[in-house]
Amino acid sequence: MTIDPVLLARAERLLATCRSKGLTLVTAESCTGGMIAGILTAIAGSSDVVDRGFVTYSNDAKAGVLDVPGDLLLAHGAVSEPVARAMAQGALAQSAADLAVAVTGIAGPGGGSAEKPVGLVHLAAAARDGRLIHEQVVFPGDRAAVREQTVVRALDLLEQIAA
Repeated sequence: MTIDPVLLARAERLLATCRSKGLTLVTAESCTGGMIAGILTAIAGSSDVVDRGFVTYSNDAKAGVLDVPGDLLLAHGAVSEPVARAMAQGALAQSAADLAVAVTGIAGPGGGSAEKPVGLVHLAAAARDGRLIHEQVVFPGDRAAVREQTVVRALDLLEQIAA
C-alpha cells in the first residue's frame, strides 16, 4: 500500500512536535478503522510517541473498550459530539498517553440520513490536562475520500492540542 507522501510528511511533523515536547498519543477510531494509527506507525521510530490505537467500530466496542456510556450512545448515536468526546477521554483513560484523538462518522456509501448525512464526522482531541477540542465536519466524496480527509483532520487536531 502506498501512502501519500504529503500525508506522511504531516504525520512526521506531528511526531516531531510530540517528541520535542515529550508527549505520547493514542488513537480511538471508528470510521477510519485504524488509518490514523496506521499513518503514524508507518514512520520508523514512531514507537516513542505512539502508545496505542483502538479501533472501536461497533457501539459495543466503544462501550466495552473505551467506556463510552451506553446511555450516551442511545441518546445521541455513535456519530455525535458527546460520543467523540467520550471516545477521546476513554482512550486517555485506557492508556498512559498524554494526548488522544477520536473519530466517529459515516463514511458511506450508505448509512446516512437527513440529520446525519454520509460524510458526517465528529472528531475530538483530548489532553491529559483536561483540554478537549471537538470538530464536526461533513466531508465530500466517496468512502475513501471521507476516510482520508478524516485522517488529515485528525492529524490537524492532534497538532493543535500538542501546541
